[in-house]
Amino acid sequence: MCIKLIGDDMKNQFIIFVSKLLISVLITLIILILIKQSSVFKTNFYKYTYGTNISFAKFNEFYNKYIGSNKIVDSLARTEPVFSEKMTYESVNKYLDGVVLNVKKNYLVPIEESGVVVFIGEKEGYNNTVIIQRIDGIDEWYGNMENVNVKLYDYVTAGSLLGDTNDKLFLVYKKDGNVLDWKEYLK
Repeated sequence: MCIKLIGDDMKNQFIIFVSKLLISVLITLIILILIKQSSVFKTNFYKYTYGTNISFAKFNEFYNKYIGSNKIVDSLARTEPVFSEKMTYESVNKYLDGVVLNVKKNYLVPIEESGVVVFIGEKEGYNNTVIIQRIDGIDEWYGNMENVNVKLYDYVTAGSLLGDTNDKLFLVYKKDGNVLDWKEYLK
C-alpha cells in the first residue's frame, strides 16, 4: 500500500513537472513570435547588441566582489611577457580626441596597461585601430597600427607587443564614452 502511494505521488509530480515545462515552452514560443513580428524591438535589439561594448572591467569587478578572486585573470596578469617595452616617442601633439606620437619608422608598439582587446578595425581619422579595455575600465585606442599581434577578445598584458606602426601612433583614452585627458595616462 505504501509503495503504491509513493508511486502515485511521483506520477502526479511528474505530470505537474511536464505540464509546467510544456506551458513554459508555449509561452516562450509565443513571446518569440511576437518579438519576431515587432520591428521596433528588432531595431532596438540590434542597436543594443551590436552598438555597445561589453564592459569586461565591470564584469571582473562584479566577479571579484560577489564570487571571489578571478583565478584566470589573476594568473594571466602575473605572467611575464617576452616583449617588455615602455612607450618611447620623439614628440607628442594633440590630435582629434587624443594625441599623436611621432615615433621611429616601423616602431614596435607596447601595450600600456593590461586589459581585453574589444575592437580591431578602421576608425575614421585613426586608420587601423585597436581598442583595449583596461582593467580599470578605460578604453585605450591605438591608431595607425600595422601588423597587429593580437586578436579580438585576447587578454593582453602591459608591456607586451601590440603590433607596429609606421611613423605616427594615435592614442585616445575614453571611459564610459567620455574622452579623458591623455596627459594623465601617457607614460
